Amino acid sequence: MIKNILITGCSSGLGLALTKLYLEKGYKVFGISRRKPDIENENFTFKEFDLSRLEIIKKELTTFINDIKELDTVFLNAGMLGEIKEITKLSTKEIQEVLNLNVFANKELLDILAKIKTDTVVGISSGASKNGSKGWGSYSLSKSSLNMLLNLYSKEMVNTKLLAIAPGVIETPMTDYIRFDIDDEVFTSAKTLKTGEIQKPEDAAKRLFEALKRKDEFESGSFLDVRKI
Repeated sequence: MIKNILITGCSSGLGLALTKLYLEKGYKVFGISRRKPDIENENFTFKEFDLSRLEIIKKELTTFINDIKELDTVFLNAGMLGEIKEITKLSTKEIQEVLNLNVFANKELLDILAKIKTDTVVGISSGASKNGSKGWGSYSLSKSSLNMLLNLYSKEMVNTKLLAIAPGVIETPMTDYIRFDIDDEVFTSAKTLKTGEIQKPEDAAKRLFEALKRKDEFESGSFLDVRKI
């Protein structure tokens, strides 16, 4: 039987690379994103939706997800960076916007997923969830909260393996913004991104696929960094 994969944020970056990889491997992929990716494949089913619209996620997506009936792997990939700036200059409104997409939208989705057979849920986390680097306030707060969200759900979704996984630095418009537009003398973490390892989305997707072959080695609710396993 063909296994089902659900991927949020499937139109670009890691989400698009994962979508293409799983389709190439013969899986049936269900994608949720604001824009439809340029993919024509009979095994790809797309739902156009903006996950920042928290108040209607369950109304708009419950039937779509329930109709899948059984999911092998879910990638909670959709997210945003927010502006890199000092936390004393970040408004609570700016932080809330990032939390809404990176945390609370996933809470709404997990509530739906908890009611169907779901083998594995992967929340795309970040090393920023552990490192309190200057300028990363909104993003770090959101990803550390995502880690804990998955940990908490693991106590109730006992038949599902939930993992928060940091895939490493990926070449995307988000990291381009950090590497090329941010003053690395003020925000020194940007210098690390400029000089450190950076992956193409396709390579990061393959690395994540391989890492998931070892998922049984890790306790549900754990945080993993693919660079350290």
